[in-house]
Amino acid sequence: MSKAYDIIIEPIISEKSMGMIQDKKYTFKVAKNANKIEIKKAIEEIFKVEVDKVTTLNVMGKEKRVGVHVGKTSDWKKAIVKLKGTKTIEFFESLQ
Repeated sequence: MSKAYDIIIEPIISEKSMGMIQDKKYTFKVAKNANKIEIKKAIEEIFKVEVDKVTTLNVMGKEKRVGVHVGKTSDWKKAIVKLKGTKTIEFFESLQ
């Protein structure tokens, strides 16, 4: 497995992220230590598209309770990728 697949963990499929596809913006869960340049190269390598811009966000985990026991979900990193040109990512097109 190459480094690109270690950086891009999974696509995020939500109502908001599906609405952004019209603007050629795709949302992914990425490795916490990945930077914008690594994310851009990984997306270009995996999906064979040209990336215009990468926006990243650190998502803080939420506090969860089960009875008296309190825990916390993991923190994770989200990347919103904007593409150049007319090419799209076919994986997301099949979901619409």
